[in-house]
This record gives sequence, structure tokens and C-alpha cells, in this order.
Amino acid sequence: MLDTAVLGIGIELIRFDLSLENRRRTQNAVCEEAADEMRRTGLGLKAATITPERTDDVGSPNRIIREAINGTVILRTGRRLPGVTPIGGIHHPIAVCRMAVGDAYGAEQWREAAGGDEVAYRTETIRRSHCRAVAEYAFRSAEQLGGRVYGGPKWTVSPVYEGMLKEEMDAAAERHPEVGYEPVLIDATLAGLVSGAASEPLAIPCLNRDGDLLSDLVLPLFGSIAGAESVLLALDDELRTTVAMAEAPHGTAPALEGKDVANPMGMILATAALLHHAGEAGAEEADQCSQAVYKAVLDATAAGVRTPDLGGHAGTTEFTDEVIRRVGLALGT
Repeated sequence: MLDTAVLGIGIELIRFDLSLENRRRTQNAVCEEAADEMRRTGLGLKAATITPERTDDVGSPNRIIREAINGTVILRTGRRLPGVTPIGGIHHPIAVCRMAVGDAYGAEQWREAAGGDEVAYRTETIRRSHCRAVAEYAFRSAEQLGGRVYGGPKWTVSPVYEGMLKEEMDAAAERHPEVGYEPVLIDATLAGLVSGAASEPLAIPCLNRDGDLLSDLVLPLFGSIAGAESVLLALDDELRTTVAMAEAPHGTAPALEGKDVANPMGMILATAALLHHAGEAGAEEADQCSQAVYKAVLDATAAGVRTPDLGGHAGTTEFTDEVIRRVGLALGT
């Protein structure tokens, strides 16, 4: 999708091998190198990677990169896919604004014997600055979508810990009085999404663990977890974007490798998101390309070119080729 022959603009790709083998070989130095380059350019595009299960292995490259670029917000927006019937009659977009670091991820964990039993402990932390970034970006997203901010953490049970995000949500609501605001506990949020709460576009601010679970619920409501992109954002003190790293929200799916049946939509839309952020940084041609890619994906889906997870019969290659064809027509390449 980023080839000059497709877009008509020149893009230099600086590649880093984040395979499990190379991360082991370099002891995660390759993750730090990739993060350094993203901080320099302000942009990144990441493919799905494997996180090993053993605690003494190289760990999650996602966590390493997020922390290295000081990523604070992950934005995943589910949207209606033409020709695909959403679950629960949901038609309006839903943006999950998730805390990117801290909380249950990277928490200190240990176990101790206790009177013939065993007790497991976990020490989690969140920062007010991260809560502020999540809350503020949720209100900005709701404003862009023309909807309201909905949801929140379980602040009644955890007023000190989870209540910190709720406090920042309330503060953001005061800064954005023109945006609708309906704070709802996370369990009620989940129930509301499948029982009529999404009667208009929604932006949902959430903690790291809640957001991980919530995005895996929201995206399939529109047909497939592969039907949207994920964007990790690093923000400065004024909450302006300093780094945008786009990726597909799903994992590696090794069972589908080499079968030409996987849905490439998430990764294609990630390139569109990357181009959009390049456009925001001043590259107007990139933003035009972004719009062309978004439109081509939705138009191809509307025309019935869909992978099996969306009820179609197209393979990975067929869908990608159709999107490339439509982008070329739109851009005259």
C-alpha cells in the first residue's frame, strides 16, 4: 500500500526485524532501535508480533516500544463496514481510547506461601498524566465523530486507583462543555454496548487492561477484529501528537499463515492511519492518499469483495489487489 507506484508519492521505509528470533538474538535491542527511529520521524507502522509465554524470555515488544516512545494512548475505532451486518444493530462508530502503558501490564508480580496455601500479588500503577491524556483524547475523538464520551472505569469500587481516570474525565468534560458526557462504570459500559447505548458515535476512555478487553469486543461488533486499525500515540505536555505508530489490532494468527484467507483490512487501514498522521504533520499529499485508501477499503467491501470472516469468498491477495486497484483509480497512479 505504501509503494510509490500505488500512491504516487515517495515514502522511505526504514525496516526493523521484530521477529521473535531477532528479538532474542539482539536481546530486544532491535525494539529500542525501532523506537529511536520513530521518535526521530514521528511515525511508525508495525506488523503483528509474537509475545512468548515464559517470563524469562524477551517479553512483549509492544510494551517495550510503547514505553520507549512514551506512548500514552491507543485509539481503536470500530466503524460500519458496508454490506456487513453489525451485531446488536450498532451503526455508529465507537472509538476506544485506551491507556497505553501501566495498569496490569508491566506490573510487578510475585507469589508467597501462606499457611499451606499460596498467595499471588501484583502491584499496578497508573499516572495522572496518562489518565489526563486518555480523557482529553476521548473528548477530542468524540468531537471529531460528532458523538459523546461514554463509559469509564470501576471508580466506585476503586476510588483511589481507578477514580484517578474518572477525575480526569470530569476535568476534560469541563474543558469540552460542547461534547456530550455520560460516565458509566466499565461493567455497565459493556452491557450498554450490546443493549442500545450506541445510538450515536461514542468515544470510550479506559484503563489499559479494560481497553484491551473492550477493543476486542467493540471491533467484532462491526464484523471482525481485522476490520479496523490501531494507533499508538505519544503526546507532549500540551497533548499534541509527537509519535503515531499504526498497526493492525489483531495478533499473528499462525493457523492462517500461507493459506491466503486472512483479512488484511486492519493492516491496510493502519497504512491509511499512518498517512493521515503524516498529513497532519504537514504532508498534504499523504492525507489525500489516506482518504483514498480508507475509501477504497470500504468501497471494495461494499462491492462484495470480502474475506471469509466478513461473509465473503475473497482471499487476502484478491482483497488487497482490489483495494490497490481502487486507490490507483482515485489517485491516477
